[in-house]
Amino acid sequence: MVGEASRVPAAEQTLQILTLLSTQRGPLPASMIATQLDLPRSSVYHLLNVLVRNGFVLHLAEEKRYGLGVAAAALSSAYARQEPLSRLGRPLLAGLVDRVGASAHLAVLHGRDVLYIVEERARNAPSLVTDVDVRLPAPLTATGRAILAGMPPAQVRALFPDKESFVSRGEGPDEITRYGRLREVLGQVQRRGYATEEGSVSPGLSSVACAVHDHRGWPVAGLAVTFPANSVDPTAIAGLVEQVQNTADTLTQRIYGRTS
Repeated sequence: MVGEASRVPAAEQTLQILTLLSTQRGPLPASMIATQLDLPRSSVYHLLNVLVRNGFVLHLAEEKRYGLGVAAAALSSAYARQEPLSRLGRPLLAGLVDRVGASAHLAVLHGRDVLYIVEERARNAPSLVTDVDVRLPAPLTATGRAILAGMPPAQVRALFPDKESFVSRGEGPDEITRYGRLREVLGQVQRRGYATEEGSVSPGLSSVACAVHDHRGWPVAGLAVTFPANSVDPTAIAGLVEQVQNTADTLTQRIYGRTS
């Protein structure tokens, strides 16, 4: 038991090193790693050597710097293969559909589009285009707007640098075809705390969405419900948003993310 307890600090320090390296734009000197993490240099060098031997860290000897190795990248791809968002999100969306009586879906950002990874259809609900593996322009969708609203403006601008970056479906007045309008809509999302979409994906259908966040507070997905525009009384929208927000927060917690 004493031996196990003595290894816990080393395990925590190892994770701290990997987390720090994952947030940097490039490799770091060991001395800088030790300073930023407030760890003894001797401990940092020892842990880096272990990580290098196991492929999680790459030592650039000529530069005297350390960066993430192939084994760390393999962990990332394994995480993606196991589909944690869809596996954890599916039962939560099913419960949300039961409570609100509207179809629900979960989407992630894929370039300028959103990619739908979970869809739970409400009984007798109208057919939707937001099926699993379907991609739609992010600015047209509530899920996309919820995700984009949580990103730095400079990154959003990089995704949509000009008018040609936007796609028009001609479905309704709520669609976005220029950057100025996108910034206006994302500002509204930030102030309200949730995103909406009215007829820009499918005529007569509306959606409300909230973001799901990772451990850094980064918006990794959008969670939404879609319903016929005339089926929900305006006074009931607040309750619907609360249900969506609670579900998004629960999924955030289940992936060990940080809620706002």
